Amino acid sequence: MESWTQGKTFHAVFKYNDQSFDVVMVNKEGHDSYSVNEGAKVFDSGYDKIGLAFGPNHFIDSTPDVCAAGMKMAINAAAPPPQF
Repeated sequence: MESWTQGKTFHAVFKYNDQSFDVVMVNKEGHDSYSVNEGAKVFDSGYDKIGLAFGPNHFIDSTPDVCAAGMKMAINAAAPPPQF
């Protein structure tokens, strides 16, 4: 059953109003504090397909009040990466 992930890439897809919102891939601290940490990646196209890394992946909106209102997400990609 563990081999089903082999050769596959997993993504999170975000569709949103790019005039009002954005998506920022942050670390856990940025996610928990509603802040954009150094090295964070900002997406602002309104339709973003973002590859998931193995382990925790954290996303927020860069506006702290919007993020605090619930515009944040954590995804744990728990399947191990494929062995080739």
